[in-house]
Amino acid sequence: MENDLPDNASGSTPTDHSVPYAPAVPAHGGPANQASPDAGASPLPVAPEALPVAPEAATESAFAPRTNFARLTAQTDAIRQEIGKIIVGQTDLLELLLTALLADGHVLLEGVPGVAKTLMAKLLARTLAVPFSRIQFTPDLMPSDVLGTSVFRQNKADFEFRPGPVFASVVLIDEINRAPAKTQSALFEVMEERTVTQDGTTYPMAEPFLVLATQNPVEQEGTYRLPEAQLDRFLFKLHVGYPSLAEEIRILNGHHAGLGSTNLDTVQPILSAPDLHSLRQQVRQQRVEANVLEYIAKLVGQTRAHKSLYLGASPRASLALLNGAKALAALRGRDFVTPEDVQFLAPSVLRHRIMLTPEREMEGGTPDEVVKQIMQTIEVPR
Repeated sequence: MENDLPDNASGSTPTDHSVPYAPAVPAHGGPANQASPDAGASPLPVAPEALPVAPEAATESAFAPRTNFARLTAQTDAIRQEIGKIIVGQTDLLELLLTALLADGHVLLEGVPGVAKTLMAKLLARTLAVPFSRIQFTPDLMPSDVLGTSVFRQNKADFEFRPGPVFASVVLIDEINRAPAKTQSALFEVMEERTVTQDGTTYPMAEPFLVLATQNPVEQEGTYRLPEAQLDRFLFKLHVGYPSLAEEIRILNGHHAGLGSTNLDTVQPILSAPDLHSLRQQVRQQRVEANVLEYIAKLVGQTRAHKSLYLGASPRASLALLNGAKALAALRGRDFVTPEDVQFLAPSVLRHRIMLTPEREMEGGTPDEVVKQIMQTIEVPR
């Protein structure tokens, strides 16, 4: 009778090791490796990867982010709440400002007077526990008024460099287009290389270093057109528009009730310099598929061949799209970049880096319209 028993009932391990042992799942849903009562053999261990996975669990694990953005989300939400104490609306503008902050890029804010451009920049600076300075650009401003100057010390018979207001972590330049080209050129090195060279000595800027500049697109008297090389150093050019009817009613109700205070002391700092450095390191590790990189290159490359454009975007625009998309994806809780992130940022990245032909300008065209046309002609990767 012993010869009629199955081979695996004797408790010996199978001699064929070419196929791993993975018992089938019983139809009644019981344990797959449970031995029968009359079999003296102990069940063999089952590898974790061989165990069945519920469909819903597999779906959740497939879409779960591989990077933990809990701290990033909590701190950026806290910044939104602090700024929301004073600013009504402007949610898209604030998201783009936070994107630039995480992407380590400068921002040019353009809008008519009275739409809180300067106030928004000052509030963002208040949420950061870093040095802040404000420079009011005027036609008589000199480069030394921005960068600093060397002062002769009689007791030591040498010159000492006195840093200018640009030596801060967040620099607000108000009405940037009111200074002449000589003063504008003082910003070229510091915005791109994060250094200032004075009297043959190079002084590095402390991290972080962010320039927030404002300009009025309507009033042209006493203003100067920004050089293209300087515009290219801004990560984003953001249009600050009018509030909606509902938002303006909220503004009026708040002021009427005595709640329309612009006391910046009510806004508390959220991020320190080490905190921001850590978040930026996390953003740089975002995953970007090869087809998304190709999509960015095609978008920027098409600006150089479009019939309505006299000047296309430089490779710096491609890098701006990439870095901005990484930061935007992190703000939205994803550890990968999608083509939608690129499309959302394309107008803000490209509008100040391209120039319309005179014919298109006479027709009333705008850079945003051309960018939209370009996005419609390029196939979106899936």
